[in-house]
Amino acid sequence: MSPRPHPHLKCLPSAPTGPGLAEPAPTSAGGGAPKGVAEGVPTAVRPDQQAGDGRYPVAWLTISAPRGAVPTATSVCACGRNLFAAGHRKALALVEDHTRHRDLCSLRTHQEGAAV
Repeated sequence: MSPRPHPHLKCLPSAPTGPGLAEPAPTSAGGGAPKGVAEGVPTAVRPDQQAGDGRYPVAWLTISAPRGAVPTATSVCACGRNLFAAGHRKALALVEDHTRHRDLCSLRTHQEGAAV
């Protein structure tokens, strides 16, 4: 068999002489819709859902008691308190201590309904 000649490759036209990169669209002066919003789509500003009655969390009690495992409890407060207990009796004692701290903490005494 005789080797086949390679088919002729098509030649590409020479490189274009115009601009190589896309030019950004001209910006219009003045107002208009905020960037990122489709034209003609109204925008609404919703009230802040967190701005309720002025209350906010100060202390957290986390209890974990998985079936068949040792229960644990953690008491954390914005005043710097950070306690941990493991075991039935110690976790129950920490729950009681957290309740007492919640009523006596200096961060809560100025709030309405808190101990004075």
